[in-house]
Order: sequence, then C-alpha cells, then structure tokens
Amino acid sequence: MDARFVNSLPGNEDLRVFAAVVRDASFSAAAQALGMSPAYISKRVRVLETQLGTRLLDRTTRRVVVTEEGQRVMQHAQRILADLEQLVEAVDAARRMPRGQLRISASFGFGRERVAPAVSALVERYPQLQVQLEVFDRLVDVAAEGFDLDVRVGDEIAPHLVARKLAANHRVLCASPAYLARHGTPRKLDDLAQHACLAIKERDHPFGVWRLQSGNALHTAKVCGPLSTNHGEVAVRWALDGRGIVLRSLWDVAPLLQAGRLVQVLPDYRQDANVWAVMPQRQTSSAKVRACVDFLAAWLARSPPP
Repeated sequence: MDARFVNSLPGNEDLRVFAAVVRDASFSAAAQALGMSPAYISKRVRVLETQLGTRLLDRTTRRVVVTEEGQRVMQHAQRILADLEQLVEAVDAARRMPRGQLRISASFGFGRERVAPAVSALVERYPQLQVQLEVFDRLVDVAAEGFDLDVRVGDEIAPHLVARKLAANHRVLCASPAYLARHGTPRKLDDLAQHACLAIKERDHPFGVWRLQSGNALHTAKVCGPLSTNHGEVAVRWALDGRGIVLRSLWDVAPLLQAGRLVQVLPDYRQDANVWAVMPQRQTSSAKVRACVDFLAAWLARSPPP
C-alpha cells in the first residue's frame, strides 16, 4: 500500500474528537468532556478536514453547525469508533479467558502427588487450555527453558524471577520407630553425625547438607549414610524400612507421622520449604498464567498438609 495514502487516512483520535464536537455542538464543551484544551480540539478537526479535503463544520461565534459532508463523516466515525470499542472489548475478554498452551514444570514427588491432580482439574475448569506438565529432579531455569510456570518447593528463588506463594510448608526430620529403637533418638543436632541419614539430591539445596532453622537461628548439618537418592519418595521408602533419618516435606510425611509409621525427631529444627509459583517477568500479565496460579493456590488451600 502506498505510504502517502496510509498517511492521509484519518486517525482514530481525530474521529473521536470530531464526534465529540458534533455531539456537544461546541468546541469548548468537547474539550471539557475529553479533558483536552479547546485549541487542541480545533487543531485536530482542522487536520481531519485537511486529510479528507472537505469542510466538516461551519463555525460561528455562537454555535457549530455540521456540514452535509460532516454528517456523512459523522455516520462513518460512529461506526468506526463502535467497531474499535468492540475490538478492544473482545481482546480484553480473550486476555481474561485462559486459553492456549501452558508449560508447567515441577519436582518429581510434588509434581506427581499434588500438581498433576490440580492440573487435571484446571483443564476441566478451562477447557481451552492445553497444559504440558514436566517433572524434574533439578532446578529448572524457567525462563531459559521456555516454561510459563514452575511450581517450586523451597524458598531459594532468583531475584530476577517473579514468585507468588501458593502454600506454607516446611521439612521435618523423621525416622521409623524400628530405626530409633535400634540406634536411639538424636537429642541434639550434632547427634546426626552418628546416624545414618538418607540424603536426597533435590533441586534447591546442596547434596549432603541440611540447613535447618531453630527459632530465629540457622544451623547447618553435614550428613552421610549408606543410602542416598535423587528421589524423595525413595528416601521416604527407605526411612519406612528403618534405614535412617530423612528430611522431608510435611506435605509428604504428615500422613505417615499421624499413622505412627514415622516419628519426628529433633522437632525444634525445621527447614522452610514453602510452595511457590515461579515465573518469568514476561508472564505476569498472561491471563492463562494468572488463572493457573490462582487455581493452584485455591487447590492447595483445600488440601493442606495436616
């Protein structure tokens, strides 16, 4: 298309100004309604008349009269402005209605046990979503790897990412009654060095190092034992078999503690591991991401750890 023709087309802002002048039959009244100066209103109308090559308004000291050409332009302007308003409303509705593909990452255990059922319910609520859930035993670079959202257990989050807390959670130390009967119960943190500890290579903390909080103080315990794994469920299975002490999320072990199959040890120590929705900055305005985060928060609130 010829650029000269494009540049000669009336602008939407000029049509809006012209329509306001016609409706109010006054430059000053239109200026007040639009929050503009009368001089600016007059200038935009002159620009519109120049672009269309015709006089649209007859101005007198007392009133503004629409010419015959001006009446035709007014009819078209009303249709154009109405179409633009409907377009904006349609786009806004599309932004608010979750649709399209959504890539979510999560850790092995929490992803399978908690995120997967929530995602199943999510697509039932929003059938225009197509969700791809991937689980990992490592920390995901959510932006570089093209994920829209990472559901993360643990409070170590890079400052360039946006995070929303989905649920409160912490990790606790526990072991089976059989293990404690054979090896005794640790009474202080240093006692862990004398015990078989089931280390887990997880996404957000160093392997073989347990960082624990007691009150406002932070403590570090180096642990070792004959068994280690990169899968939390495996470590819990070993703990149930009496193989050692495990540091595991309350989301995972609360039912086992309640049933007496595991016993919490050193209850004054814990490791904060809240559940977060972590996303790149670019996804904060995405309707599908916002809807997913809201849904996950509500889902987890309905089934918190005991």
